Amino acid sequence: MKVLIASDSFKGSLSSAQVVEAGCMAAARVDRHIEVTGLPIADGGEGTVDCVLQAVEGKRIPVKTVDPLGRPITADLAVVGQTAIVELASASGLPLLSPAERNPYQTSTYGTGLLIRSALDLPEVREILVAIGGSATNDGGLGMAQALGLRAWDEKGRPVKQGGQHVGEVAKLDTSQMHPRLKEVTIRVACDVDNPLYGENGASHVFGPQKGATPEMVKTLDANLRRLSDVIRRDLGVDVSRLPGGGAAGGTGAGLAAFCGARLEPGIELLLDVCRFDERVREVDLVITGEGRTDHQTLRGKAPVGVAKRAKRYGKPVICVSGAYDPAVVKELRACGIDAVFSLCPGPTDEEKAFAHAFEWMVSALENVFGLWLGMRGDKR
Repeated sequence: MKVLIASDSFKGSLSSAQVVEAGCMAAARVDRHIEVTGLPIADGGEGTVDCVLQAVEGKRIPVKTVDPLGRPITADLAVVGQTAIVELASASGLPLLSPAERNPYQTSTYGTGLLIRSALDLPEVREILVAIGGSATNDGGLGMAQALGLRAWDEKGRPVKQGGQHVGEVAKLDTSQMHPRLKEVTIRVACDVDNPLYGENGASHVFGPQKGATPEMVKTLDANLRRLSDVIRRDLGVDVSRLPGGGAAGGTGAGLAAFCGARLEPGIELLLDVCRFDERVREVDLVITGEGRTDHQTLRGKAPVGVAKRAKRYGKPVICVSGAYDPAVVKELRACGIDAVFSLCPGPTDEEKAFAHAFEWMVSALENVFGLWLGMRGDKR
């Protein structure tokens, strides 16, 4: 029996690689003939570079950049063949800030722009995949573009400063000095939400509060992104006002499309391609996926649904093991290709206990999954 475990991380408790490790331990306990193959995955957020390099052969390149507040840090990009993978979260992500430092008025995507610039400087790179989940920013990707040579001025002809607070000051944009290889290199954006740039379903209203924005700040940030969109349309001839996914990463989705000519695509689909999922799934009998919580958000293109839909192309059964799941979405999950969903928790518990025992509970849950599967197949152990 061959099993492919392609799971997202369980935020705060299990990495994707630990889920695979738990699967190997469970298989050894149930039946030594169970052959487990692991494919750690991400849907475009924190850990994307690590997942790619665990899945396929490539190289890790450390880059000197800055965090969301402009402090010097080193972040990694990956290169697989002619494709570079840039992870926004490694330079402009929430985990880089303490709770007290989270302020989208001040944070910028400039560090992500420095990573993209380093990727463009590599002569072998013909394509850049930018994973934009997990940002601490709400600057419409303006900082990212400024790091690539965009010139932005206010009404008095002064350069616009970094941070979401200053985005509304933009009066003129000039892309003529941007990195020349932007015209040669294809940029694809791994985007796991479809929110527009601004409005009640836009970047500021939906994601601003988790980045530290107060209700009053949300209103200002939203107005700033609307203003930026207007100037982009006037000066660059590009309309990103209703671009699906434009609101991802505080508007960085729209910024990459407008300033870099990038194409926004479902994050999990892109990463499954890069990690060569199709090659691995053809030969297995069962696919196991998972995430911290499976609910309505999962249906909007999160990793388990992406894995299931791809696995169903090859007629493979798919089981999802999650930290917790919403029973109300089970029917919809089945329609997406997930045949069954289980919680790894053995009973009612609190978050602290669940996090502390996540690994051993995952091993136990997967033992049960393997035992059930073998029993249904009539395999004798």
